[in-house]
Amino acid sequence: MSTSFRLLGPFDRPGAGFRRHSPKETPTLRNKVAIVVYLPTLLLAFGQGMLVTTIPLFAADFGVTSTLIALAVSAAALGTLFMDIPAGAFLQRIGLRRAMLVGSGTVAISTCLIAFPFVNYEMTTALRVVAGIGTALWGISRHAYIAESIPVRERGKALSTFGGLQRLGTLGGPAVGGILIEVLGARTSFLASGLMAAIAFGVAVALIPETASLRTLSTRHRWLTVRRTVVDNRRDLAAAAAAQTFAMMIRAGRMLLVPLYGYTYLGLSGGQVGAILTVASIFDVAMSIPAGLTMDRLGRKASMVPSFAIMGVGVALIPLAHSFWTLMAASALVGFGNGFGAGSMMTLGADLAPRGATGEFLGLWRVIGDIGQVAGPLVVGVLADTLDITGSAYALSAIGFSAALIIVFLVRETRLRPEEPVGEPVAESVGRAPG
Repeated sequence: MSTSFRLLGPFDRPGAGFRRHSPKETPTLRNKVAIVVYLPTLLLAFGQGMLVTTIPLFAADFGVTSTLIALAVSAAALGTLFMDIPAGAFLQRIGLRRAMLVGSGTVAISTCLIAFPFVNYEMTTALRVVAGIGTALWGISRHAYIAESIPVRERGKALSTFGGLQRLGTLGGPAVGGILIEVLGARTSFLASGLMAAIAFGVAVALIPETASLRTLSTRHRWLTVRRTVVDNRRDLAAAAAAQTFAMMIRAGRMLLVPLYGYTYLGLSGGQVGAILTVASIFDVAMSIPAGLTMDRLGRKASMVPSFAIMGVGVALIPLAHSFWTLMAASALVGFGNGFGAGSMMTLGADLAPRGATGEFLGLWRVIGDIGQVAGPLVVGVLADTLDITGSAYALSAIGFSAALIIVFLVRETRLRPEEPVGEPVAESVGRAPG
């Protein structure tokens, strides 16, 4: 007796966004994803992890305000935000391989340039924006590769593994960055991070096969597909977009809140802050696989809601920390919560993406998330200047709880159920060219 599926949730039609894969295809696809996406992702994530500790301290050394420190931290996310939609359309023309190579190469060059002694605060911020542009190309191409390659019923595990590897890369990165700051100076940390991106570029050159462009439909019909999908499901997508924005705000904001609180209020060194962030990353990584299994077996919301609620609690505890150890404990709780939502927003975006216009839709989806990535640190920095760091923490905590509540009450479940039939994918039904 065969088993059939229907996609539940924001696409209220049977099979929306669902792509059929035979059981024989799946192991091969998983192996290809592991080689093509996971290894370069691990390398890039380790390099970016070094900068989690480095950028706030490096910017503070220029004698700027907390708001400008937050701007330096947010600069890469700002560049990614600007490039998300163009990148989504761009990869349709040049193919996934070239998009990944251009993206990782741009990150490598722009990050290494900050290591030169003549680079000031303004140049550092500008180069981080350029790195964010490269990150957009890399990020959308790898996200699209997974969305196109992995069946929906296994997508949660695939994307949580992807998110877990990003976290694994940042596991040792903050500690290494902190050590490099203390021993060789902050600019060395930028050089080391850029070299990791360069190695990822080399791995991508060697391992990623040449791919054709993804132009299954004309540009007009791909955007028509996206438009029709958004219009037909506007209430559900609006709720999902709000949840995505708030979720990314607390995720990005805590990466400034912890170093800023440690440096400014507790007087911790770069190495100590790096150690705290590394311990938080251990909890983060440890929860990645359970997060994927939970999403695929119990539903996407079963992972997302506890994740953001726990993060809200952990962030609220940060202003109560009075020592290295208590700040580590609060950060570890935040890391635990973040890990339990590993890959959740990417999975939700991949679930919602209409077939035939994956790149364009994911470009829009990443814009929504990157608005949160930019806003989170800025909220922390601005409130730290106008009020104090305590006000920043409680505001960020409220944002986390808001994300959880929106997901509970307004975002529909997008997990597959085995008893319901597969229909025609939305992209094929609304975006097919006439004739």
